[in-house]
Amino acid sequence: MTTPVIPIFFACDDNFVKFTVVSLTSIIKHADPTRNYHVYVLHTDVSQSAQDQLKSLENRQFTITFEDVTDYLHSIADKLPLRDYYSKTTYYRLFIAEMFPEYDKAIYIDSDTVVQGDISKLFDTDIGDCYVGACHEQAMVQVDEYGTYVEQVMGISRHNFFNAGMLLINCHQFRIRFVLDKFLQLLHTYNFVVTQDEDYLNLICKDHVYWLDQRWNTEIFGEIPYDISQANVLHYIMTNKPWHYKDCRFGEIFWQYAKDTCVYDEIRQMQEQYTDEQRQRDAVSCDNLLALAVQETHREDNYLNRLNAQTRAKDRVAILEKIRRYEAEGRFDEDVEADPPGKVLMPDDIDYLHKSISEKLKTKFAFMIAHKFVDNLIAEKKFIIKEMRGMEHFKALTGGAIITCNHFNAFDSFAIQLAYEAAEQSDRTFYRVIREGNYTSFPGFYGFLMRHCNTLPLSSNRQTLKKFLEGTGQLLQQGNLVLVYPEQSMWWNYRKPKPLKKGAFSLAAKNNVPVLPCFITMKDSDILGEDGFYVQEYTIHVAPPIYPDPHKHAVQNTEDMLAKNYEIWKDIYETEYQIPLSYEQ
Repeated sequence: MTTPVIPIFFACDDNFVKFTVVSLTSIIKHADPTRNYHVYVLHTDVSQSAQDQLKSLENRQFTITFEDVTDYLHSIADKLPLRDYYSKTTYYRLFIAEMFPEYDKAIYIDSDTVVQGDISKLFDTDIGDCYVGACHEQAMVQVDEYGTYVEQVMGISRHNFFNAGMLLINCHQFRIRFVLDKFLQLLHTYNFVVTQDEDYLNLICKDHVYWLDQRWNTEIFGEIPYDISQANVLHYIMTNKPWHYKDCRFGEIFWQYAKDTCVYDEIRQMQEQYTDEQRQRDAVSCDNLLALAVQETHREDNYLNRLNAQTRAKDRVAILEKIRRYEAEGRFDEDVEADPPGKVLMPDDIDYLHKSISEKLKTKFAFMIAHKFVDNLIAEKKFIIKEMRGMEHFKALTGGAIITCNHFNAFDSFAIQLAYEAAEQSDRTFYRVIREGNYTSFPGFYGFLMRHCNTLPLSSNRQTLKKFLEGTGQLLQQGNLVLVYPEQSMWWNYRKPKPLKKGAFSLAAKNNVPVLPCFITMKDSDILGEDGFYVQEYTIHVAPPIYPDPHKHAVQNTEDMLAKNYEIWKDIYETEYQIPLSYEQ
């Protein structure tokens, strides 16, 4: 099998080629000598003399090509708004997938970088169906004003915003997901002025980013939590340029590579000639950028506000705002959407063991129509399960168990139902605990499902609750599975795990059965729902069962199992979303 050529893309103008020479020199020095590389420089106006400087680095492994994108820009001119995008070299990275259909994957790297690692290891990273492999943008993480900007203007967590100066681009996904077309459409919709093309890319690639180790894009900015020798790529972002500042952090590493190039004297001269007036302009530029981020955040018609006002269903926008407020107030166990007003469930109103023939027939019919309903949702891509992980833990259950799951959608129990079916657990029955009002007062089709799809309603009546505990205990002892939502509340599309209530774990401890922690993570699909929000793709994570300790009292087991379940959910959340779990204050 032939090892693929590694395509590496730069985009620069005549003034920046000299820094591309330094960056490429560093890449060549650390490159795997058994691989071949094709370096492309996208440009519109690089002089022949500058091209010759870079092409002097060509060798047996490295081919260097200058690609003038002028003709390509003309071919899409009718799609571009009348702004200065023709001259913005940073936008050229968006053209790579379309201009080079022979590549399924490519590396894009800014010229203000030096590389200390083997670039082939980056290229060989399997990023699956993610649009890009990228590293977190440290300005957004470390500067509150920038973090607030991306969260309140773009609707993206400050911890999930990537720097676009080093990308592993999934060209295949760019093409089949029409990333360039989405970019061109957004150009007409909103003018992002803070990080510009980086803003657009983050918006388009939201939830479809493979998070690379930060060492692949170590920005010379703020705190760096590892020794600089471990950085595979150093990125001199913003005004932190060693060719302008003698005291630039880690500038000596840049000069280590620059001294071996034909442009060394030219770059040194630039540093010597950089004036105090220019440095003052840099400081003002940084202040202005920060002020611009604050200004955009407070604009009444900023991107997110405009989207919420013009495109999205008002009730969903109001629910999200209510969730934000409830989280800040610590009201985690309260629903943000009102249940139907309901009557109290009395003991004679419910047969928790479903013994009667009529109840069994209703249950069979309810499951038949419920499955048809879910199958239709899946076929219409209104309900998307992308992946089920850890199914071996589900399959390994040999007796009764409490299943826990985060609660974010009226249909999320169907996801666990499908996991139960995929785990081939048909020798036992899958039950779900629901609220009293949903059982007694939910109308129509959904009400029928609430009452007959093996549901176990809680009750505010003490005698009915006692009957619930006894009946659920019998079902568990018979080897059945019971789904409980230990967060107690349902918050629409809420991704964080909420603090847990003890009921589920008390049931498990008193009945000496394990808890099977399930946590569902979400990401935006590319399907826009009728409510103006993207349909979510679900990944079901099934963790190893948590067993009660036979040497401990039920009360202690309840506390221990609850704490363990929360830690498991927290770990899944932080690993999957690459965000530290924190709540609004």
